[in-house]
Amino acid sequence: MNTPDVMAPEAAEQRREIVALAREFAAREIAPCAAEWDRAGALPRELFTKLGELGFFGMRIPEQYGGLGLDPLTYLMVLEEIAAADASVSITLGVHNSLACGMLLRHGSEAQKQWWLPSLAGGETVGAFALSEPEAGSDAASVRAQARRDGDGWILNGTKSWVTSGDLAGLLVVMARTDTPEARRGSHGISAFLVPGGAPGVAHGKAEDKMGLRASRTTGFAMHEVRLGSEALLGEEGKGLAYALGVLDQGRLGVAAQAIGIARTALEWAVKYSAERQQFGRPIREFQGIQFKLADMAARVAAARALLHETAQQEIAGSRGAARASMAKLFASETAMWVTTQAVQVFGGYGYMRDYPVERLFRDAKVTEIYEGTSEIQRLVIARGLFA
Repeated sequence: MNTPDVMAPEAAEQRREIVALAREFAAREIAPCAAEWDRAGALPRELFTKLGELGFFGMRIPEQYGGLGLDPLTYLMVLEEIAAADASVSITLGVHNSLACGMLLRHGSEAQKQWWLPSLAGGETVGAFALSEPEAGSDAASVRAQARRDGDGWILNGTKSWVTSGDLAGLLVVMARTDTPEARRGSHGISAFLVPGGAPGVAHGKAEDKMGLRASRTTGFAMHEVRLGSEALLGEEGKGLAYALGVLDQGRLGVAAQAIGIARTALEWAVKYSAERQQFGRPIREFQGIQFKLADMAARVAAARALLHETAQQEIAGSRGAARASMAKLFASETAMWVTTQAVQVFGGYGYMRDYPVERLFRDAKVTEIYEGTSEIQRLVIARGLFA
């Protein structure tokens, strides 16, 4: 799990300490409860409090606003540790840190940052990112939620879908159209707004009944005549979609870290089980068919991690690339799906039962190929980068 870098010794030691803290906390407080939370379909609020006290809700937020100010690689290494224990916790932290806080950090005014970031960093306020709609998924520019001017402020109407932590969020970062139906401007007609989760006119729907990540709340919400002040507009009018796509690069790296954590745990369980399970008078790990399967699993996990860490190091060096983020997300998510499939196979019939964790890991892995850009969208981004 270590990646060579050129950090100063003090910074490298701080990274090791933070990652070790995340690993220890995840093993003690998260992993033993993951199956129970999966069955319950929710995460306990006291977990959020503990994560906030450790600073994990403010990993990318600068220290001046109460955050940890972690570099991209350290942040992703922490997410992997959390995901290795429970992917639902990881995606809750990932969306909060990379998308909601990321939008505010990159494009918010100083007043907006001062108002929102301290409570976001401490976990008192959970952030959510609301771009998708019932008819706007991969085609993000087709959003229909409408914002119209009302004096110095705005009034929002519309519906958002598949919002991670939607009904838990104290801050909803909402993309809505600020052009008019008579004069549409395509992607340039979409702006971003900071909407309090409890604002009058915001009606949250029921939590989605999902295949995996069941402990992570995924909801939609409707906005009916939601009145906001002028300070709710994030950045410049008409640039909301560009802002959203920019932070999605970060979000995709977070999903890659999540996928690697899922795959790593599936591999660890498969290795452990292969040493315990006896067939034909000996442990199944002694059969070449199982050995080759485990070797391929280990190689893919290591390769996915290496690609993700290299991408993070490039960002630290000042080089951002959508194609590189898409490569990392694509390879890691497809690795997670493949590795968890093999883990279920190693467990045989037991792998199909909810008594064993690989069944949950298999379910959790699938969505990493879908959200924050499907694998098909990632391939489009990568291909466009080749011809740029």
